Amino acid sequence: MTKPSLPELLHAAVTAVGGTERPGQVAMAEAVEEAIDGGSHLLVQAGTGTGKSLGYLVPALAHGERVVVATATLALQRQLVERDLPRTVDALHPQLRRRPEFAMLKGRSNYLCLHRLHEGVPQDEEEGLFDQFEAAAPTSRLGQDLLRMRDWADETETGDRDDLTPGVSDRAWSQVSVSSRECLGASKCAYGAECFAETARERAKLSDVVVTNHALLAIDAIEGAPVLPQHEVLIVDEAHELVSRVTGVATGELTPGQVNRAVRRAAKLVNEKAADQLQTAAEGFERLMELALPGRLEEIPEDLGYALMALRDACRTVISGIGSTRDKSVQDEDAVRKQALASVESVHDVAERITNGSEWDVVWYERHEPRGGAAYRHSGASLRVAPMSVSGLLREKLFTDRSVVLTSATLKLGGDFNGVGASLGLAPEGTEGDDVPRWKGVDVGSPFDYRKQGILYVAKHLARPARDGDRADMLDELTELIQAAGGRTLGLFSSMRAAQLAAEELRARIPEYPILLQGEETLGELIKNFAADPRTCLFGTLSLWQGVDVPGPSCQLVVMDKIPFPRPDDPLMSARQKAVEEAGGNGFMAVAATHAALLMAQGAGRLVRASGDRGVVAVLDQRLATARYGSYLKASLPDFWFTTDRNQVRRSLAAIDAKAKQAETAGPTESAEQPQGD
Repeated sequence: MTKPSLPELLHAAVTAVGGTERPGQVAMAEAVEEAIDGGSHLLVQAGTGTGKSLGYLVPALAHGERVVVATATLALQRQLVERDLPRTVDALHPQLRRRPEFAMLKGRSNYLCLHRLHEGVPQDEEEGLFDQFEAAAPTSRLGQDLLRMRDWADETETGDRDDLTPGVSDRAWSQVSVSSRECLGASKCAYGAECFAETARERAKLSDVVVTNHALLAIDAIEGAPVLPQHEVLIVDEAHELVSRVTGVATGELTPGQVNRAVRRAAKLVNEKAADQLQTAAEGFERLMELALPGRLEEIPEDLGYALMALRDACRTVISGIGSTRDKSVQDEDAVRKQALASVESVHDVAERITNGSEWDVVWYERHEPRGGAAYRHSGASLRVAPMSVSGLLREKLFTDRSVVLTSATLKLGGDFNGVGASLGLAPEGTEGDDVPRWKGVDVGSPFDYRKQGILYVAKHLARPARDGDRADMLDELTELIQAAGGRTLGLFSSMRAAQLAAEELRARIPEYPILLQGEETLGELIKNFAADPRTCLFGTLSLWQGVDVPGPSCQLVVMDKIPFPRPDDPLMSARQKAVEEAGGNGFMAVAATHAALLMAQGAGRLVRASGDRGVVAVLDQRLATARYGSYLKASLPDFWFTTDRNQVRRSLAAIDAKAKQAETAGPTESAEQPQGD
């Protein structure tokens, strides 16, 4: 029997999910097939509506080797496992003559721990374990969540937190879950045979396609202990997020609260001398943190160096002593010991890392708002350490021994893939060499006609935004634009403070247009309410720049208050910028402009989500039209029709609003063709 062709397989899969074949999707599938067959790497930009998940799933399933698909968001993981994969596998089965198996795999703390649930939680101040169900008042929110989870534990097949609806707070979940460090291990645990996390791992080992998240992919790469099963093909979707997720996993943090927790947990399990040594080191560290001023530490001050060495050495003493002291009064000592060890080891590792002082690490103090969680109750400050760059790590760990496909709607910045490629550790496209990973970039475009569907408007007449300055002219402009659009506005702000000020001011000025503000409700609830009422506006910051998918007339104006450069006092970004400059490069373009371009491309992508969408992306920052770097940023955005004419844009918005109102009064007609994923 001849092997079915890729176009035949793609056609069958697209038909099965009720989609329409797009030229971009076909081009993407061919490029993915070529990369996998040739053992090379691919960066593929596929605009919203391309149907990119099928563009990579079909060639990957046809290849027949094990595939890992890593995504950034829960929404896409769900879409893959609940919709795209089942339908695609069914559609391809007759032609492939096999039915590929698929599974979802996440980090251990995402799964319910049966030991914690049944045996209780190691309690810091008390001996042994305590029953969290008895300790929480049944009428309290925590008590109700715990009881609901106990019932859910009997019926869930996965134990996966994301399958629990409605969800529970982080505090409630922490009562029934463990980190990989706290886990007793299947062989030592009374519930090992039924463990949800172990079952998920076993299922992944037997599957042809494993869907996971960027964080687990990063842990697998960084920590050296393989979490993911062996695989020949890696597909990274939402790849514009990968560098920041890997950086997050590679970042260490120390707070007084965390150190004191380690002291309390270890106190009962070691001799008095070791416990006192750790207590004294913790007190010394806490005193210093009370005086900590936010900012980068280019050199570790002498007093901090001594405090960290004392902490490191005390942790070492506790770690070696924790195994030899048995306390008869402690019940289920293995679980208590394991949790104490996990706490002490994490403090030790960060203290040692900062003490060793790698030139590739950036260390800084950060202060937190008093409303922060329990970890910050003590001094509201933390000490953090992060890699200057993860590009070397990614080059070494990601691009060897397998073919890697990275895809997103935004990978091409300023007209090429080299900026994103460099952040992933890839040499410029086309560079030859023995140790140089071979890759190519392909832009398969978008099925949308951006020049006809959208306008990019830059408010060139506004004053140049100053850091934390008063922007009365910007608020006037925003008010008029919302009035012209009849609401329907997604406001993307460069800081939470700016979003709050704008919401406050505009609620007073134009009460007829309800304004939703991020933080006042859950994100899901806000987006649902925004989509339900066309007159409503939604204001917010970072997660809204990339997390909103509202096709249709509820989102016809996307406003960016200013170009989202990193804050000048961001320790990690400014350290990266300085490092590029010292190496002879342009630090501003390589770091700040690239960061802004990526966010702006994501933000602008919120406007056109379906082929019937029309609207305006308004940037209330004259620098996009006047500064030298403006052309680089504009080249990173969809190819909208461009204008700086404020009267023209108001007329266009009013016309789009009038047409939408006409459609609303005419009643539901045939809906616009829906997009097939980002």
